[in-house]
Amino acid sequence: MKEYISKAQNMNPALAEKLSLKECMIGNQAFYQHVAYVVVPMIIQNTLSNVVSLLDNVMVGQIGTIPMSAVAIVNQLLFVFYLCLWGAIAGAGIYSTQFFGKGDYEGVRYSMRFKIIMAFILCAGAILILYFAGPELISLYIAPGTPSADRAATMKYALQFLHIMLIGLVPFGITQCYAGVLRESGQTTLPMIASIAAMVLNFLLNLLLIFGYLGFPKLGVAGAGVATVIARMVEMLIVVWGAHRNKERYAFLIGVYDHFNIPKNMIKPILMKSLPLLCNEFLWSLGQAALLMCYSDRGIKVVAALNISNTISQIFNEVFLSLGNATSIVVGQELGAEHFANARRTAWRMAFLSLSSCLTMGFLLFLCAPMIPHIYNTEDAIRLLATHFIIVVSICMPINGFTNVAYFTLRSGGKTFVTFLFDSCFSWTVSVPAAFVLTHFTAIPIIQVYLFICLLELIKCGIGFGLVRKGGWVRNIVSSVA
Repeated sequence: MKEYISKAQNMNPALAEKLSLKECMIGNQAFYQHVAYVVVPMIIQNTLSNVVSLLDNVMVGQIGTIPMSAVAIVNQLLFVFYLCLWGAIAGAGIYSTQFFGKGDYEGVRYSMRFKIIMAFILCAGAILILYFAGPELISLYIAPGTPSADRAATMKYALQFLHIMLIGLVPFGITQCYAGVLRESGQTTLPMIASIAAMVLNFLLNLLLIFGYLGFPKLGVAGAGVATVIARMVEMLIVVWGAHRNKERYAFLIGVYDHFNIPKNMIKPILMKSLPLLCNEFLWSLGQAALLMCYSDRGIKVVAALNISNTISQIFNEVFLSLGNATSIVVGQELGAEHFANARRTAWRMAFLSLSSCLTMGFLLFLCAPMIPHIYNTEDAIRLLATHFIIVVSICMPINGFTNVAYFTLRSGGKTFVTFLFDSCFSWTVSVPAAFVLTHFTAIPIIQVYLFICLLELIKCGIGFGLVRKGGWVRNIVSSVA
């Protein structure tokens, strides 16, 4: 950053809060180069991942609407686990980001050990819960009026897919620990390479195992699960091997397994940051699952249409989602170095960048909405529903983009309890009750219900703007545990 900032102002959170919004909107060339270095590999990785998910979805959809809906239900259940895992290790991630910004590699290693321990605990718990309670959880997504034959077929496909996917939870957890600590140090290229290799393998195995090409067994839904599990194991091997092979570039991982001791004065602070994030991600993901259950009350066609919409929309959403993750990295490193004015300025610049990207990507998604659902082998009514859902997402994308950056800005300064209130509490006190009432006690068409629920995020926009502007998140949290 070449702008003139006095050292006293840069090191003082109170003075940093007085920076005007106008001077914080547009960055210089050095700022955008730094952000691009962090965020572009994430965007490439996650976008390709979502493209492969789209292709997986289309391939499974070729088998029929019921198999596609069954896979969508299982993915929603696994989504709860994924978010819980990310939340559990994100607390340690806040510390590793600031430790790296401070230049304290031993602190990064402590954070990494904490992540690995939490990942194994959560993976074991998720496998037990999903294996034994899978049928009951899946049945929650099947509307009461569904014909018995369709209900039985949905349950059969869903359980088949779920039991295979459980095998991939541990390699997924290990990969997330490594990818997280690499990203928090600003090293996003290796996770991108590992993910791209896994995605290509996943796609090829899907072709072979779902449809039985080249003499492979035709496994259908089970083939999609097997392909995903193998790809995740390969991804884990690449990222772990690459991280430990290049000791000069990833010096902060040297000796991470020499012992598994974590200083006692670090355990409580990390737990105090991790538990609210774990609870937040768990409750938020349950909130999203509850929203899907509310929408599914209008029939299995709505579930199928939402599955199409979510899969396609996620590709376009990835730019602002990656910018949110990048915000936690670039802002967190500034906070760790006690460059408070830079952190404040960077947060607003990231918000402006996210809004700008959302206007562009939202417009492109709006243009594509009528065309993309036609790649699915499903009913015209489901395609039409999916088109309308996608249009709603495109309209609301700037709203979601700003709330995402606000969330990660608050989290970068350790305000995890505030983000818990901001995120999951809002879902359960506002979004879910509104969706339940509208779907169960009114005859309002599902598209209008979906639009109304999405527009409720405007309330979060206002709250997030106020919290970021207030500046209570502008603080160094690693100095007291170093």
